[in-house]
Amino acid sequence: MTDLVSAKERFALGQERRKQMRRMGHKAWNVKDRRENPLQLLDASTKGRVPALVALKNELMSASPFAYFRGAVPVMAYDFSLVGNTGICNQLCGDAHVRNLGAFAGPDGRLEFDINDFDETIVAPFEWDVKRMATSLVLAGRTAGAKNLQCRDAAAVFLARYRMMMASFARMPVLEVARYKVHRLGSVSPVAGIMQMAERATPMHTLLALTEVEGAAPTATKKGAKKTKKGAVVVRPERVFKTIPPNLTRVKGALAEQVVGSLAMYAESLQPQRKHFLEQYRPVDVAFKVVGTGSVGLRDYCIYMEGNGRKDPLFLQIKEEVASGYAPYVAGARGRKAKQHQGERVVRGEQAMQLQSDPFLGWTTMDGRDYLVRQLNDHKASIQLEDLKAAGLMEYAALCGELLARGHARAGDSAMISGYLGTSTRFDDAVGAFAEIYADQTEVDWKQLVRSLKKTRKPTAK
Repeated sequence: MTDLVSAKERFALGQERRKQMRRMGHKAWNVKDRRENPLQLLDASTKGRVPALVALKNELMSASPFAYFRGAVPVMAYDFSLVGNTGICNQLCGDAHVRNLGAFAGPDGRLEFDINDFDETIVAPFEWDVKRMATSLVLAGRTAGAKNLQCRDAAAVFLARYRMMMASFARMPVLEVARYKVHRLGSVSPVAGIMQMAERATPMHTLLALTEVEGAAPTATKKGAKKTKKGAVVVRPERVFKTIPPNLTRVKGALAEQVVGSLAMYAESLQPQRKHFLEQYRPVDVAFKVVGTGSVGLRDYCIYMEGNGRKDPLFLQIKEEVASGYAPYVAGARGRKAKQHQGERVVRGEQAMQLQSDPFLGWTTMDGRDYLVRQLNDHKASIQLEDLKAAGLMEYAALCGELLARGHARAGDSAMISGYLGTSTRFDDAVGAFAEIYADQTEVDWKQLVRSLKKTRKPTAK
């Protein structure tokens, strides 16, 4: 403890890193430096996924440049490796974009709004998150119909807010950083709507949306039996998952038993008090669910559970996790990949960056594959791109800057990052320029994907 470097010294170390990577140098990126084809990088990232769903992933990515961007982390990670970096490594979200912020229920039941997707989390240069979020604001704004000038301004607002909040965190007492809450959420117009949606996204709402009563009439068995006035023994039928192709499919037999069996290992990853609560729920049904954009093709199971009766549902999501798309470009990550549990990697990154995390966050393993476990749809909601216009885009951009800075400060070294950023707009201007250039390139890459899909589609019979 006596050997710890002071905040003032760490601030100075951050300033020294400008010699390694000039702040204005962050705008540098040239597509001519690429030696890999983006489509080949995307194809390589789908190895080991469910083959039938890879085509669906490509179709989802072809919907718009922003949709492509969501699923193209392996491409952006490669592109980051082609330019210099600060060497100031921090726990990253890894997939920082406007739709990976959202509302969810904290351990005390109150709604939180924070970064909420950490599949790509890794320790890497802090600016990779910043550049990805800035680019996402430009793309999201364009998708929503905002003018290019407004998109540039949104990126500038995000970057200024990130820099100023990081300076504030660098001066705060450590425990104040750990407890820092954003109290102005209700006044941010796009977020107000998100919180209202999240309020309605209760477990009972999920129960009605994803399940149905099995069979048209009760059947006579011992399980759940009760006597009618005439003495006949009937059963109130179970609720089971609906089949909603291709997004939701019931799982039965040995596979369902294996999924339920994975809860034993998962329970050991929980804190004792939360394990106790889990033990009071019984599994009822299992389904396979298609989720997200970048995650499509990975195995994702849901378990419907009941606690104190049918009005006490718990839905757990068991989501396959593979190595972060940044791992090939981070020193030491390749060596850790073989022994690191990828579900645990995601949990640790999420807990490091979030103020509050899902109380049922944990991990498990099935058939040698690593899985993250969390609640499904527990008061979850995120921004709709059509809400990101004009003033709403600017307000949301500022919030993105504050929340990303908070996550980085919680999990990393705010003094060193702040020392690097300084008080001028040099870093802001450079990353803003990069965001525009990279958004333009993303649109080019998206068109390449669309063209390739048109060539490979089979003609439909007349």
